[in-house]
Amino acid sequence: MRILVLGAGGVGGYFGGRLAEKGADVTFLVRQQRKQQLEKDGLVIRSVAGDITLQPKTITASDPASAYDLVLFSTKAYHLQSAITDLKPFVGEHTVVLPLLNGVAHYSILQEQFGADQVIGGLCFIETTLSSEGHVLHSSPNHYVVFGEFGQKDTERIRRIEEALRGTKTSFVRSGHIETDIWHKYLFIATMAGVTTLMRAPMGPIRESGGDFLRSVLREIESVMLAHGAPLDPEIVNKHMATMGKMSYEMKSSMQRDMEKGFSIEGDHLHGYLLQIAADHQIDTPLLKAIYQNLKVYGITAGKA
Repeated sequence: MRILVLGAGGVGGYFGGRLAEKGADVTFLVRQQRKQQLEKDGLVIRSVAGDITLQPKTITASDPASAYDLVLFSTKAYHLQSAITDLKPFVGEHTVVLPLLNGVAHYSILQEQFGADQVIGGLCFIETTLSSEGHVLHSSPNHYVVFGEFGQKDTERIRRIEEALRGTKTSFVRSGHIETDIWHKYLFIATMAGVTTLMRAPMGPIRESGGDFLRSVLREIESVMLAHGAPLDPEIVNKHMATMGKMSYEMKSSMQRDMEKGFSIEGDHLHGYLLQIAADHQIDTPLLKAIYQNLKVYGITAGKA
C-alpha cells in the first residue's frame, strides 16, 4: 500500500516516521523548505518510545502527481483549505483519506472535496512538537491513532488499511464505533485546550485549584454535543475526569504550547464551532464563551486573528 503523509510535523512526522521505520511505503508531502531540511538532516524523532532518524521519501505540491492508496491528513485546521489544494493531484478514484485533525468541522469539507465515500474517520492521541531544528519531539506515553469506517461498517478496504498499519512501534487501532470516538476526543481536547489556555497553566495546578471547574466545562460542552446528536457515552464526563486526574502535573495542551510560541491556533475550528452549535440550539454556554473570548484576544494580540 502506497501511503502519503500530508506534512512532516509533530503528528504526521511521528506516525509517518513509525510507519517508514517498519518498512512501509511512505512518502511525505511537504513544503519546499521542509523538504530541504529533511534531505539534509533526515526525519529525526526523539521519543520516549525510542529515537529514530530516517531518510524519508518526500514530494512537494509542484512535483509530478500520482494517486496514493491512503493519505494520512495531519495538517492544522487553519491550513485545511491550502492542504486540500496541495493534496488533490495525489488523490485518485480509490484513494482513502484518513484525517487526524481534532474536532469534526473538517469532515464535511473533506467529504465535499474528495467524496463522502473516500473519507474515513480518524483521530490520534499524542503529545509532540517540532524543535527549532525541525526534530519531532514526543514526550508522553500516549502515541496512537484510531480509525474506522463511518456507520460501523466492516469493509475489505478497512481490513487492508488495518493490515498495512500493523506492526509499528506505535499503535494504529481500528474502531467499530469511530463516530463516538471522534466526539469523545473532541469533548476531551476542547475541554483540556480550553482550560489550559484560559488559565495559562498545565493540568496539575488546574486540578489542584479544584476539579469542579473542569467538570463544569466538560458538562457544558457535553450538553452542546448532545443537542447536536453526538453519540456520547453517558459516563464520558466521569471517564474524562478520571483520565485528566492521571495526567502528569506539567501536562499541557498542544494549543497552549502553540500560544506560548506565538503560533496560530485552532480556536475557531474547535471552540468556535461548538458555539455555533450552541447558538443553533439556543444553549447558554458562559464557560465556553469565556474560553473562546480568551482565544480571540490572543489571536488579535499575537496578530493571528
